[in-house]
Amino acid sequence: MKTKFAATFVALMLAMPASHVAAEEPVRIGYVNTQRIFRDAPVARKAAEKIEAEFSRRDQELQSMARQLQNMQDALEKNAVTMNETERRSREREFNELQREFQRKQREFREDLNLRQNEENSAIIEKANRAIQQLAESEKYDLIVQDVVWASPRLDVTDKIIKALAAEGK
Repeated sequence: MKTKFAATFVALMLAMPASHVAAEEPVRIGYVNTQRIFRDAPVARKAAEKIEAEFSRRDQELQSMARQLQNMQDALEKNAVTMNETERRSREREFNELQREFQRKQREFREDLNLRQNEENSAIIEKANRAIQQLAESEKYDLIVQDVVWASPRLDVTDKIIKALAAEGK
């Protein structure tokens, strides 16, 4: 009976994959919160400041144009009764032309801003991915995931990635 047990035990051991035997080493898993990187990493703040400086002049022009449109509309509403038909139509036409120009500039502004934000975000993600890969290799992580619904705070390596990005930016 002992030999039958020993033979079965040896057969089971031989059938087990070698990785299962070596599985005593714990699996290291981490996660990175990408939103925190975009919010807290110095490289992300620098990118946001760069975009703001790049687009502030156009934003101010749009705000000025919006005020001009509001003033024109207020004047039209206030003086429409006292204006003759030709003058009222002329002012309405000016208002409509300015409004179309404003909408066009506003649309172009949003498109350009979105394009620049996407460019900067892509660069940030590339840098973060390099930092994640370096962290995974240096600290022997088996898996690092991004943007999960929930993970234990003890798995969060976002602070390490933010620090690595800050060091890279110096």
